[in-house]
Amino acid sequence: MEYQDNDFKYYMQDTSRLYLGAYYSYRELLEHEMVPFKYKSIIEHYVMKDTQADTTLESQFYYMSQDQFSYKTYMQLKTKVKICLLAEKKPLIGPKKMIYQTKTMPLAEFVRMNLAQKKKYGVKIQEIILSKLALMTFSV
Repeated sequence: MEYQDNDFKYYMQDTSRLYLGAYYSYRELLEHEMVPFKYKSIIEHYVMKDTQADTTLESQFYYMSQDQFSYKTYMQLKTKVKICLLAEKKPLIGPKKMIYQTKTMPLAEFVRMNLAQKKKYGVKIQEIILSKLALMTFSV
């Protein structure tokens, strides 16, 4: 059976947020008919200053640093990152065991984690969440 990453390639929205599956590349987002034009414009004019079109959201955010222009752009969009990471589970009886937990955190908090911490906790990025209000007020 062949593994496919389409489970993490999705676009959804509700009244206040946009949800983007982390396996999308910027090229795919620009071609996706449901992604709002304003976000596509932000990608083209701001994010692509320090990012290649074939870069996935997962890769972009995993290695993002505070000095990148794309970081500053996503901070303006009030971005949150939904991740899975290893955490200790302390059962009432028996030894501790490691399990994956899902957590949503602000971009600034996620970027403060260094690469060694991300590897230690087995961080997997699932989703990028953007504020619609921040997107609406963003000047392109």
